[in-house]
Amino acid sequence: MLGSIAISMNTATPSALAILKKAEQKLNASSVIAEMDITIKRPRWTKNMSLKTWAKGTDYAAAYITGPEKDKGTVYLKAKNDVYNYLPKIKKTVKLPAALLSQNWMGTDMSTDDLVKLTRLTQDYTAQVTASKVVSGRDCYEITLTPKPEADVLWGKLVTCIDKKDYIQLKTVFYDEDLEVVNTMVASGIKNLGGKMLASKMVMTPAGKAGQSTTVVYRSMTFNKPLSAAFFTKANMPNVKP
Repeated sequence: MLGSIAISMNTATPSALAILKKAEQKLNASSVIAEMDITIKRPRWTKNMSLKTWAKGTDYAAAYITGPEKDKGTVYLKAKNDVYNYLPKIKKTVKLPAALLSQNWMGTDMSTDDLVKLTRLTQDYTAQVTASKVVSGRDCYEITLTPKPEADVLWGKLVTCIDKKDYIQLKTVFYDEDLEVVNTMVASGIKNLGGKMLASKMVMTPAGKAGQSTTVVYRSMTFNKPLSAAFFTKANMPNVKP
């Protein structure tokens, strides 16, 4: 009797690895082109930005700022471990420290590495289903992830909630090496983006910083459009246009 109960429970709940793989399949693509709006909130000010971004795998990414007007035309490029910034007003390209990959991107509460590495959790972490939760009105599997010994990751632990219907990551809590909460990301606004059911809105809130958050709203996404490696080069940055 106990054996049959255990079997039925195992059948009802997929393994953490199987859940994560389905979630990653939602995000995996040879390339992603996106248009988005970003709102950075601080206790004394708010900044709004609009961007178009291009990504090829996990090694290459570019972003073109379409607004506000004073920042329009600024281009950011990540090519493997190199990071560049093109400033159109002075027509100059500046190489930035690689450490920026793990630091807050463009004044937001998100780092480039955070966003890229959320698509490779099965590579970098061991995972266990630890609970069921409701996030953004959807039933979710709660999965606790701990870094593999050889993984090159910033976080001491992640707790992510993936919805049971469409396998979308709806919440992720980021912990430091001392297992203290650093950031919480909550997603919502599920809709068809580029032929995939995805969350169109993400809010990142840092722990212990009242009145501070970053909101990303995706207006459009295109998957698997051919992008040449030459697009993601320092020489091409002045030619990047929305």
